[in-house]
Amino acid sequence: MLRYVSRRWILSIPLLVIISFLTFILIHLSPMKPAQVVLQAQGVPVITEELIIETEQRLGLDRPFLLRFGDWLLSCLKLDFGDSYVTGQTVWSMLGPALWNTLKLTLVSMVAIVTLSIVLGVICALKAGSWVDHSVRSVSFFLTAMPAYALAALLIWLFSIRLDLLPTSGMDSVQSYVLPVIIITTTYAGLYFRVIRTSMLNNLNQNYVLYGRACGLPESKIILSVLRNSLQVAVSVFCMAVPIILGSTVVVENIFAWPGLGSLSVRAILGRDFPVIQAFVLVLAAAFVIFNTFSDTINAVLNPKSREGM
Repeated sequence: MLRYVSRRWILSIPLLVIISFLTFILIHLSPMKPAQVVLQAQGVPVITEELIIETEQRLGLDRPFLLRFGDWLLSCLKLDFGDSYVTGQTVWSMLGPALWNTLKLTLVSMVAIVTLSIVLGVICALKAGSWVDHSVRSVSFFLTAMPAYALAALLIWLFSIRLDLLPTSGMDSVQSYVLPVIIITTTYAGLYFRVIRTSMLNNLNQNYVLYGRACGLPESKIILSVLRNSLQVAVSVFCMAVPIILGSTVVVENIFAWPGLGSLSVRAILGRDFPVIQAFVLVLAAAFVIFNTFSDTINAVLNPKSREGM
């Protein structure tokens, strides 16, 4: 077990290095020179060749590419992503609070998503083929297909304008979480409860369920055993939901003026603030790698068969 877990985490290190390299060359994908991007982001009216050369020397952009990448990678390990081209602030002083705000929204949403997915998945599995099953799946399909901005507009009109119950922006109180969490939960719970339902139906048809009923075990114990086995399949899905939500809060955060990664990334893209964009991409990619490795570790603990061949 320890060997498997150690190997999975060690294998994630080269992947993170490759991701960091691809992130670093992001600024070089622009048709303009990096120094031109810097000067344009800072609002310099006239960009001359002399000014470009001076900026390259000042920022160290005239140094060999691999040396700059190595220094940048070592700085990133210390959470030093450089300075913003637009504001002049350190990137971490902007990214840190935004990441924390998005994490709070993500964690609250994940609790709601997991709870709702398990409840709806179990109900639909136990009532498979009934009107309850068909109704829940139909409603979830409709809500999942609805664009986030359309659902947000509907909820704002109902709860904020008509009923005047919930705020439309900011994160000043617990009430500020309600509408964003509802939208995120509606989007993802409608997908993930199907995983629980399918896994539950597969386990309900296994021989151990028939044997348990033949032995006279209480139905509640059988259902709990089926649910426990079904959740092993859902572990990977729920683990990967965290980075997916982290990277998909752009629409929700901009609609509700939530001061998180989504809002920060949009401002950085519009302002061509490449250090902020690089840090955002790197943090998000690292989150995917880490949570994917974490889900493999949990599956290895729950299911020893997954460790075979490693």
